[in-house]
Amino acid sequence: MNWAACIKSWFARAETPEHLRRGELGERAAEKHLRRLGLKFLTRNFRSERGEVDLIFRDDDCLVFVEVKTRSSETWARPAAAVDARKRRRLSQTALDYLRRIRNPQVKIRFDIVEVLLADGAVREVRHLPNTFALSEPYRYG
Repeated sequence: MNWAACIKSWFARAETPEHLRRGELGERAAEKHLRRLGLKFLTRNFRSERGEVDLIFRDDDCLVFVEVKTRSSETWARPAAAVDARKRRRLSQTALDYLRRIRNPQVKIRFDIVEVLLADGAVREVRHLPNTFALSEPYRYG
């Protein structure tokens, strides 16, 4: 990398808000953790007009849509508690958009949450919560 690219990269990181840097750190930790568990990484930050899915993996014959929640503290609630009914509905809609984009394969799907806990800006713990919720009503797949 040349000197100008290094400076540009440094300024881009310096201007990124703290909550986005924490979120990116959490997503990288979650991806690494799930790969270690044997899941095959497909994509990160899939977006459609209806929402975003943080990570998408394949686990044998199942597509796994992953929501990552990164927190510095669990004082008030577990990070997964932030995935309320509205968020589950948006994740369901976005997952269906992804499935349409890949031509609706006959696969199982599931929704996982990965909680990433930080301490002093570093990853302290990663918790994988598989199959946390089903496709939201009234949506169906398969």
